[in-house]
Amino acid sequence: MQLGELEKQVLEYLWKAKPADAKQVHSYFEKNRGGSLNTIQSTLERLFKKDLLSRVKNGHAYQYFPKVARHELIGQLIKSVTHDFVVEDENSVVAAFSSISSDLDEDQLDKLEAMIEQQRKKLQTKAEK
Repeated sequence: MQLGELEKQVLEYLWKAKPADAKQVHSYFEKNRGGSLNTIQSTLERLFKKDLLSRVKNGHAYQYFPKVARHELIGQLIKSVTHDFVVEDENSVVAAFSSISSDLDEDQLDKLEAMIEQQRKKLQTKAEK
């Protein structure tokens, strides 16, 4: 899955200000980057079709809100980018994360370690069932 720059910006906005209709999103971006209401509506529709946004009808307009959390989307994007490489060498993703970890501070490494431990517990629970 690929995301355009405006799609990323709209997602960031909705993660902070959810829910919002197209006019509210346009009002925010009009001040910061310009663009038409039609462009915002098209962007929201693309994100909806990509299954990244949900929407509910409120009067004549849809209220949009994120369907996935920020960290979940990042995970999906990483998986999408690495999928072709993993087929050849399943250890390449682990090696990539290891090389990225050199940029993390002590606190971030502790959080990563805790998340890995949570994943191990989930796997053990599944295996026991």
